[in-house]
Amino acid sequence: MTADFPVVLDACVLVPAALRDTLLRCGERRLFLPRWSGDILDELRRTLLEKISRSQEQVEHLLTELNQHFADSRVEGYEPLVALMANDPADRHVVAAAVKCGAEAIITFNLKHFPEAALDPWDIEVQHPDEFLVDLYHSNSDLIIHILYEQAGFIGRTLADLLAVLRQGVPNFVHLVGDSLDLANL
Repeated sequence: MTADFPVVLDACVLVPAALRDTLLRCGERRLFLPRWSGDILDELRRTLLEKISRSQEQVEHLLTELNQHFADSRVEGYEPLVALMANDPADRHVVAAAVKCGAEAIITFNLKHFPEAALDPWDIEVQHPDEFLVDLYHSNSDLIIHILYEQAGFIGRTLADLLAVLRQGVPNFVHLVGDSLDLANL
């Protein structure tokens, strides 16, 4: 099963490496079409450098990989729409990018910056990444499990190790996966 609906990934869900990897692997399998803007990538860059203390080389490598492997994910020409947005001023660029690319949802930890009243005119939903991944799991659980095993193997970890890392940001998703696989202590 593949999907063709665009989803804007806010910078905050791209910062945690394990979550970013999970979301992008789901995007690679076309469970959704990941989208972001130059402003979102700039915010990702600043956060990784200033708050997470990643090196300039690490950050540039990540951004190069994102641009190379997800070349069609970058939303252009959204800037004139920013002034029309009614959500938190710091995140109006995110909604403008979502409007421009026809996104059905914005995935973010920062739900309060995207009130329903500001998104309803554009028919865009805001979702926490936990809720989004639970929805993806329900739409194609076998593929999600495969993606998680693949991701864990790629980083040389067990699935339980990966889920323990993901639990901090997406606990309901981790609980759902753990229950379905009878993994204890998740």
